[in-house]
Amino acid sequence: MTPRILERDPADSRKKEINPLLKLALELGPLLVFFFGNTRGEWLMERFPALAAVGDPLFLATALFMVATAIALLTSWILLRTLPMMPLVSGVVVFIFGGLTLWLQDELFIKMKPTIVNTLFGGALLIGLLFGKSLLGYVFDSAFKLDTEGWRKLTLRWGVFFLFLAILNEVIWRNFSTDFWVGFKTWGMFPITMIFTLTQMPLIMRHEIKQPAKPATSTTDH
Repeated sequence: MTPRILERDPADSRKKEINPLLKLALELGPLLVFFFGNTRGEWLMERFPALAAVGDPLFLATALFMVATAIALLTSWILLRTLPMMPLVSGVVVFIFGGLTLWLQDELFIKMKPTIVNTLFGGALLIGLLFGKSLLGYVFDSAFKLDTEGWRKLTLRWGVFFLFLAILNEVIWRNFSTDFWVGFKTWGMFPITMIFTLTQMPLIMRHEIKQPAKPATSTTDH
């Protein structure tokens, strides 16, 4: 049997589940590495002079970001024998724009990465809806089980939200310093996303598919 590379459809009973906390760590970990590389880049290069060949701290952070992203995807493959759809798309953009950043020594490319990724995600979700496909299930299926209408509404909202994040990234990197952009990318984008997620809880609760309660087992003395 040919091995499956991409994760299965959320409704596929054969899809392997992953611990939500581990999933969050694999997705957030590379971003934290990027932040550390940018803020402590000079410290790292002082202790490991060979790293200075990469360039300024932002370029070092970009290289570390690419390595951390590859490790996160490799870990997902080892655990599940498939690659998660959304992190894979993000990873491809990281490798392309990170590679251009290091090759051309131009920070423009890595700064545009969140714009490209969020535009791709938002566009994919909204275009998927036009074809009757709620792709958001690939992201949240391990956390929520919703009916068809619930996934449709949630996908629409997240599609618009991703486009908002793309515009916000453009505003930040074009109008503020690199250090401010890195800090906002790490410590600003995530809280904004968490707040948005929490605002969707009423919708999720209305459309959540309740799992049937397991019948209580009783023991009797013989």
